[in-house]
Amino acid sequence: MLASAPIARPVRPPAKYSSWQAAGNRYLLVERAELGAALTADAAREACGDADGILEVLSTAGDTAEIVIWNPDGSQAEMSGNGTRIAASWLAERTGRERVRIRVGEREVTALVRADGLVEQELGPVEVGPLEVVDGIELVPVSVGNPHVVVVGDPGEIGRIGPLLETHSRFPGRTNVQVARVDAPGRVTARVWERGVGETASSGTSAVAVAAATHGRGSVVVCFPGGELTVRLEAGRATLTGPAERIA
Repeated sequence: MLASAPIARPVRPPAKYSSWQAAGNRYLLVERAELGAALTADAAREACGDADGILEVLSTAGDTAEIVIWNPDGSQAEMSGNGTRIAASWLAERTGRERVRIRVGEREVTALVRADGLVEQELGPVEVGPLEVVDGIELVPVSVGNPHVVVVGDPGEIGRIGPLLETHSRFPGRTNVQVARVDAPGRVTARVWERGVGETASSGTSAVAVAAATHGRGSVVVCFPGGELTVRLEAGRATLTGPAERIA
């Protein structure tokens, strides 16, 4: 059977959604209370347009917001470093607080909106697995609350390696993929293929995965096409710092 033609998607977000970007990673943000009902997979696909995902705010209480992260294909992400940073900026703007907390499923991210405008997040534990070879590709699996595989090599290969590994039978739930090149101690260039999205300009949890797989600890600047993110790794836990801003 021939595949059906792709459905044209709107570029402008629906009126109830606000547009944000974090190191080139673009999200729509909406409050469930504004929608009047929970998003569904079909509704998320239709509303997403050309954004990299949707942040659905389920509830807020003081300095805390609970969110669900939707991918453009209608699936949900367990975690997003850029997404939680955007949600933190939104909540700080709404409440006037510098420190806020964002809950995604079982994880709670504590964020500080710094005087320089960057947002510093405590993302929590990072688990690095042993080196594996999948279809001749050496990779390191990493969990940052969501699944990643890091391949050390030419970032220009992401268009080939990304879709191959995302849907490989080794990863039945699919995985995010990064191809990274270590430029110097504490500095890495990478490109990312996000599960349920495709290649994106950057990814917060991918930055953490890349830093963990290539350095293990200390401070690492990860350079994506969309900008730089700074990761600090200590005692198996990650802090991620980067920009987040409203664009519409």
